[in-house]
Amino acid sequence: MRLYIRTFAAIVFAATAIQASAQEVRSGYFNESYLYRHNLNPALGNEEDYISVPVVGNFNASMMGNFGYEELVRKNPLYPDRSDKKVTSFMNPYLTNGLTGFSSGDNKMSGQVKVSVMSAGFKKWGGYNTIELNVRGFAGVSVPYQMFEMAVNASNKRYDIGDMSFDAQAFTELAVGHSRQIDEKLRVGGKAKLLVGVANASVNLENVTADLKDANQWVITADGKSQVSMNGFKYKNKSKEYYSQPGAYNYVSDVDMGTPSVSGFGLAVDAGASYKINEDLTVYGALQDLGAIIWTKNYVATNKRNSFVFDGFHDVDIKSESGEVLDDKADKYTDQLLDFMHLSDDGDDGARLTGIGGTLNVGLQYTVPTYRQLRVGLLGTTSSYFGWKYRWSELRLSGNIAPVDWFEGSLSFGVNSYAFNTGFLANFHTKGFNFFLGMDAILGKVSKEFIPLSSNGGVSFGFNIML
Repeated sequence: MRLYIRTFAAIVFAATAIQASAQEVRSGYFNESYLYRHNLNPALGNEEDYISVPVVGNFNASMMGNFGYEELVRKNPLYPDRSDKKVTSFMNPYLTNGLTGFSSGDNKMSGQVKVSVMSAGFKKWGGYNTIELNVRGFAGVSVPYQMFEMAVNASNKRYDIGDMSFDAQAFTELAVGHSRQIDEKLRVGGKAKLLVGVANASVNLENVTADLKDANQWVITADGKSQVSMNGFKYKNKSKEYYSQPGAYNYVSDVDMGTPSVSGFGLAVDAGASYKINEDLTVYGALQDLGAIIWTKNYVATNKRNSFVFDGFHDVDIKSESGEVLDDKADKYTDQLLDFMHLSDDGDDGARLTGIGGTLNVGLQYTVPTYRQLRVGLLGTTSSYFGWKYRWSELRLSGNIAPVDWFEGSLSFGVNSYAFNTGFLANFHTKGFNFFLGMDAILGKVSKEFIPLSSNGGVSFGFNIML
């Protein structure tokens, strides 16, 4: 189990170390002076040309999930009388209920970061054009409730735990976009993206069960598999002798990340439109990141045995002329457990194709007739990564106001698959310069290590030069 976690942690580190990317701040969808609305709907252009300040032109970092630090780490009920530790894990038996806060279904947490290395937008060829170089990535974990239940309240029953997943991905994209007005009401736009893959990893435990209801026999099953697509990556292997049978078993003891480099190529497109129903009402729709990456390598590791059976030490002697000896029985259990717990390096399985995640945005905007600097917007979003594994949906209501020429602000309220959030965007656009700061979920309390207690939060900011 440690290896699954270590492999996942190594890939997450690789993805975040090169600073990968997330979707733009959704609170700015109806903020007309927000320069990067074209990343939410490619049909949306700007009134002015711009070029980003390299690396800090458009930065986004976000977290989303239904469990996090505050579920895993609790106040220690024994402090200060019987322990000098202020905090403890959710598995502490002295807690009233260590399962409080966990979802009864799958518990998921994901994080994304975005750095725009370069971005520019300009009017030409009958419309508005954009060109961007971004570095993008994603990391997520999914753990069923039954896993936490077994960790807290292990008892004589059957636990149908299901599937656990650790996933991460990092790639760069070069995106070119164009939008134009078709007539007085309809505007359309699209983007074409060249993708360069850096790393992709999936570490899965599937069909996990723990049958503990029979006092005479415990059966634990799981299919373990690790897939890593990353040039320079390799599993470190060790060999040890079996205890109860001849021969040796090889197992993955660690991983070597090497130096991240080009590991695959792909293509993706965005498409969007806006339609002005009348002077006050406008509808929007867009599909994003419809594409995939072909990875040149797929380093696979699996567990050799998918079950472990423990039926006790019945009818065994410490030493016997006939029958089973205690040490022999223990050695058999040890060999079973080694094949069950350890991953075996299966080598490179060749090229594989993975999607990069897709997003659907649908919006409706109402402009107040008596004060046209005030707009109200309703945005629906559905997004998914690694197939449907990390799918989420959100409905966000926002109010947007531009009281002066150099400032436009947005305040939003969203409810999604995991939480209710409050967001904002403050957009300053003086002559020759633009700065924005926004959040879709305002960060709440943090631990003393400055780790957010909730897994829902994010920040977006950018510095850009107006041309």
